Amino acid sequence: MAKKLYVGNLSYSTTESILSELFGTIGEVASVNLITDRMSGRSKGFAFVEMAEESAAEQAIAELNGKEMDGRTIKVAEARPRRERGDSWGGGGGGRRGRY
Repeated sequence: MAKKLYVGNLSYSTTESILSELFGTIGEVASVNLITDRMSGRSKGFAFVEMAEESAAEQAIAELNGKEMDGRTIKVAEARPRRERGDSWGGGGGGRRGRY
């Protein structure tokens, strides 16, 4: 079963193909998603790598977490499930401000 990994503290010059090649040395890579800024298109310095096998994902965490890449020490960990955002606009408050 596939397992998604969080890869953080990446250099802004790191590409999806570089990550695919790095993680591919450990096992089959199902997908790579480098997170970029919507406005500038520049990398935000983290990515998600999905490994085809859970054992390969565990090995990738053990071997690559703390490894130096492009002058930076990368962090590799199991990705946490995405939080639900809800439909509200946040804030709160509302109501009446009181009488004048």
